[in-house]
Amino acid sequence: GRSDFPNQVNNVLAFPGLFRGALEARATRFTESMKLAAVDAITSCIEEPTPRRILPLAFDRSVAVQVAQVVREAALTAKVCHGYRP
Repeated sequence: GRSDFPNQVNNVLAFPGLFRGALEARATRFTESMKLAAVDAITSCIEEPTPRRILPLAFDRSVAVQVAQVVREAALTAKVCHGYRP
């Protein structure tokens, strides 16, 4: 995807971390909690948001790492992981 306007969400912000986190957790599906965790992680990447900049830059590699961590945790919490045993 591409972003033509300020603060327009680009797929590259969410998908790499979302899928990495799901794969690391061996998640069998995506839950709302996993998706919301990804959104929170993306928005937390901007320390001082302004009306013109509430999202990180599309090619900031640290975003995918942060998103993957929280998505993995959310998947484990939701117990949607293949082979999950409490």
